[in-house]
Amino acid sequence: MTTVPRSPAAGLQGSRCSGCSAAAYPADDACSRCGGRAEPAGLKGAGTLWTWTVQRYAPKSPPYEAPPGGFEPFAVGYVELAEGVRVAAVLEVDDLDDIRIGMPMAVTAGQGVPRARPATEAEEGS
Repeated sequence: MTTVPRSPAAGLQGSRCSGCSAAAYPADDACSRCGGRAEPAGLKGAGTLWTWTVQRYAPKSPPYEAPPGGFEPFAVGYVELAEGVRVAAVLEVDDLDDIRIGMPMAVTAGQGVPRARPATEAEEGS
């Protein structure tokens, strides 16, 4: 398991509409809800797991390159943030059997794709 920074807001940049206040991820110049102008905005990264699945086979190569130890199954899912937007992320958990819909998650920007891990009690309250 890769260690994720403990700050849920670490680099998770989206946008917020200046007209209707809707949040979006990834950031966009126009609001998909009302068509208004959207401005860059940081997202808190706190949310709940909306849905998930386990990737049990290695993606095709290229561009995928297996890690030195070989491919291991991993989970991906959507986390619904407090701002109301759903973010697709790789789920970083110790045990795939511990994943549950509705569990509190902390999302951070990853290299190319966001990462989500179970939130600590302190992060759940923020």
